[in-house]
This record gives sequence, structure tokens and C-alpha cells, in this order.
Amino acid sequence: MRLSVIGTGYVGLVAGACFSVMGNDVICVDVDKEKIEKLKKGEIPIYEPGLDKIVKESYERGNLHFTTDIKEALEKTNICFIAVGTPMGEDGSADLRYVLEVAKSIGKYMNKHMYVVDKSTVPVGTADKVRETIQKELDKRGVDLTFDVISNPEFLKEGAAVEDFMRPDRVVIGADNEKAIEVMKELYAPFTRSHERFIAMDIRSAEMTKYAANAMLATKISFMNDIANICERVGADVNKVRVGIGSDSRIGYSFIYPGCGYGGSCFPKDVQALIRTSKEYGYEPKVLEAVEEVNYAQKHVIPKKVVKRFGEDLTGRTFAIWGYAFKPETDDMREASSITIIKDLVERGAKIKAYDPKALDQAKNFYLKDVPNIEYVKRKYDALDDADAMILVTEWKEFRSPDFEEMKLRLKNPIIFDGRNQYNKEKLEKMGFEYYQIGVGA
Repeated sequence: MRLSVIGTGYVGLVAGACFSVMGNDVICVDVDKEKIEKLKKGEIPIYEPGLDKIVKESYERGNLHFTTDIKEALEKTNICFIAVGTPMGEDGSADLRYVLEVAKSIGKYMNKHMYVVDKSTVPVGTADKVRETIQKELDKRGVDLTFDVISNPEFLKEGAAVEDFMRPDRVVIGADNEKAIEVMKELYAPFTRSHERFIAMDIRSAEMTKYAANAMLATKISFMNDIANICERVGADVNKVRVGIGSDSRIGYSFIYPGCGYGGSCFPKDVQALIRTSKEYGYEPKVLEAVEEVNYAQKHVIPKKVVKRFGEDLTGRTFAIWGYAFKPETDDMREASSITIIKDLVERGAKIKAYDPKALDQAKNFYLKDVPNIEYVKRKYDALDDADAMILVTEWKEFRSPDFEEMKLRLKNPIIFDGRNQYNKEKLEKMGFEYYQIGVGA
């Protein structure tokens, strides 16, 4: 099948590359000329395991193409995926300007029946706006072309996006006619052969499914962090509580690990967008508002522990930060807890020595570029030299079993603040460490 993917960000590039692996002819379009040229050279703008390999192989094979010319792409394809960003607006709503700009271009340049697929995360009702925008442009041209607007939300996990796309838990399709559903079923057939994972529904339900899924997962995280904070105050151990409730098959173990808050491109933005949508329809989503409030507060829990141990004035203190990506196996720092933690400490006069396996450039050039008193190092143990304590923020695999004797030798004080509850408290205290984690009472 011949398809175009508009937008070569996280969603668009993964989708385009994976579709091409299955033999489809895919044209990826982006307005960023520099990015397109780099992609043609095999330079991937994001870190995602396995993505560089399949992009390079498909491009060299000739069925994955990159261009800035949307007109040419639309002329050569009859399925068009909209995969541009929907950043969060100041009021918490999803900003649809890029989606609607693409819809406008589709209306300007399409020359045959087109299946227009919303892959971007968009609020309920966006398909209607896309349809209206395309039709308006067709009316201006005075042409009688038909098209379908389809919702196909993505459910990829950063750090496992290629694997998730190739072996999806489910493929959700929202459409208003059987022909559109059949076309999408044919496109996704190579990915859904093992089990019946293709789920068709109406468009608005498909749009809502994406937000509901992310809101549910965010709710589990904030709920467990709430329980952790209660445990800390009543003298319980949240790590044991987690095992106790996770063994219940109705609950399970996924997304009930306590920590220093969730981040990334999806959960914060989607929860806020769903809150905004709810209020626009006259409903107060109290649970979702609580999820957001708990997560905001949770990002300040580690700095509060540091202040309790060292005092409000941290002038002259140095803290080693291990990990600043919002989660392992990605360089994404959007809404990362590390940003809040580092800023809280620096505002109190502290110096930071920071290490992350993949997110160094993102931190230095974007998310922390205006924050003073940060030294970036290229090895995790180098961050510990003369530091007053180590703070674990992101649970990368290389942090799971460190050399604790080496850590004691390098740290000024053998103190660890564990924002992801990765280590054994009893073991570390026997080794002479002061060990602070989340959700464990005295």
C-alpha cells in the first residue's frame, strides 16, 4: 500500500518506518528541511531502540522516503497519516494548529479519494474539525473529491516503540463506514496476525480511548504515590504494600511502582487535555484533577527530603544526579521529574553533577540550558566525586546494581536519595549508607 506520514517526530517516524518494514511504500513529510536531510543520511533525531536500524534498511531498500514536499507526497499516496505534534496550550488544552494546517494542505493538494488518518493524540471531536477544514479547501478549489477521516490513536511506550508497533496489544480504528475500516484492517494485517487485536469503533470513541488509556495509567501512578506518602507517615513500607496489592489479579503489578512523579510527552499533556475537555462539556473531573495535583506535588518530594537532611540553605552543597530522562530507554525529558528536582536544589544554592546515558544533549541544549551550577559528566561514578549525596531519578538498567563500595569512596558522604526505590534499604544501611526512599516509614 502507498501511504504518506505527515510529521517525522516520535509518532510519525516510528509509524512510517514500521509500515515500510512490512513492504508498504511510505513517504514521510516534514517542514524541517534540516531534519529531512539528516534522515536521508540515516541520522535519527530521537533515541529509540531499534529505530535507526529499520529506518536505514527501509530507506536503502527504497520503500521509505523523506521529503518536505507535501503536495508530491499526497499525489503519490491515497492514505495519509497526520502525525504532527499537539502541544499543550496555556489553558491545558491540546493545540490543534499543526493538525489543522496539515488538514488544510490535504484539502489543497489531494487529487483522488483520500483516507486521512489522525495518528496524533487529539481531543474528542478533532476528526470533525479535520473534515471541515479539508472540505473547505476542496470547496475553494471547486473540485468534487471524496475522503474519509479515520481515528487511529497510538499506544506506543517510549523506549519500546518499535516493538509495540510491530507487536501491538491492540490496534484501535475509529471510522464511520465499513470501507474505511476494511482499508485499515488490510494495512494493519501484518501486525495483527497472531491474535485478533484489531478493534473497530466510531470515531469519537476511538479519540476518547487514547485519553482514557493514558489517564488510567497516570491514575495508577498517582494513586500509588499517594499510598507511598501515607505509608511514610504511618510507618508502613510501600514496597511491601505494592507486592501485597499487585498479587491481586484485578490490580496487577503494572504502573504501581512508587516514585518521584510521571513525565513524558503523553501522560501530563493528555491528563490536562482531558480535564480541559471535560470542563468544556460542563463536567468537573475530580479524579483526574487529583491525579494531576498528586503528580505535581510528587516531583517535589525528593527535594523536600534533601532539605530535611541538609537544611533549607544548600549553598556549598553538591548533589549527584543519576538520570534525567523521564524514563529509561529514551532521551525524552519532556515534563521529566529531574527538571523539577534540579531546579529546586539549584534555587537553594546547590551545585549539581549530572549523568544520564542518553539525555545529555537534551538537558544541556534545551530543558536545563538556562539553569546554572550544573556540571554534566559522561560516566556515572564521575558524578559522585565530592558530592554530598547521590539522587537517583531515572531507573536506567546500569543503575540497578552499581558498585556501592566505589560509591562510598567517591561520595563525600555515603548518602543516597532514591527516587525510584531501586535498592535494598537493609543492605545499604549495613554498608554504612544513609538511604532515603519514597514511601517507607521510619
